[in-house]
Amino acid sequence: MKRRTWTTILFIICVIGFWVFENFYTPEIYGPSDQKNQILPEKELWPSSKGEIVKHQYFMLSYRDAYEQAEWVAYVLKPEQLTQDDRRRPYFIEDPKVSSKSADWRNYKGSGYDRGHLCPAGDRRFLEQAYNETFYTSNISPQDREFNAGIWNRLEQKTRYWCKKYGDLVVITGGILEKGLEEIGEEDVDVPYQFYKIIYRDGPEGEAVIAFLIRNQESNRPLQDFVVPVGEIEALTRLNFFENKSKAWQNQFEKGTALSRWRF
Repeated sequence: MKRRTWTTILFIICVIGFWVFENFYTPEIYGPSDQKNQILPEKELWPSSKGEIVKHQYFMLSYRDAYEQAEWVAYVLKPEQLTQDDRRRPYFIEDPKVSSKSADWRNYKGSGYDRGHLCPAGDRRFLEQAYNETFYTSNISPQDREFNAGIWNRLEQKTRYWCKKYGDLVVITGGILEKGLEEIGEEDVDVPYQFYKIIYRDGPEGEAVIAFLIRNQESNRPLQDFVVPVGEIEALTRLNFFENKSKAWQNQFEKGTALSRWRF
């Protein structure tokens, strides 16, 4: 009888301990945060937000708890950051700066979807902390494996090419979050049907913007086929991607595609 009582008590303690861990545990952070030396887009280039804005050292994001992922991730990409440094791939961990905690990576296990980076780890090889930060689960979204390794990867490589050619870029990227999406894992992580990437530059030739909207599946079509006006992505996301820019600026840069300003 005593043994059964102790077993029951231990079971109750384990249940309580697990609940406390799940609700109050704060994950370890990947490196210290030096707010004075953060490399983030200028405020006039920030998108609007329906989620919680989180700033890391080398990228920022707006986290939507209802979808268990970021509605956008924004970062600056500089030519000197495009190194081939060999980095040890860290574990995916929950983002300690997201107040509700970002979704656990285990939601992706057995789902058939990749843990797709929004800010690519390949853009952050120049520094261990910068690289590791991309493995916060706030920076990942469920992506079809062939899409992630295929056309999405080709777009990331093209972005690096443009950075080398034109200089500093601001990149804003995410999935189209909407009602009725497929969900995976115990935390119901939504699977975007489409992903977007918006790229901005301001160099000797002036300002230029290009935007892509791609279905979450592999395609052999050229990247040019997926170029859309920024306004089209705004209509789908209900976000204003350059809300701090003037109306005249938005009318000039968000309604067209300006393919001629970007060498493919």
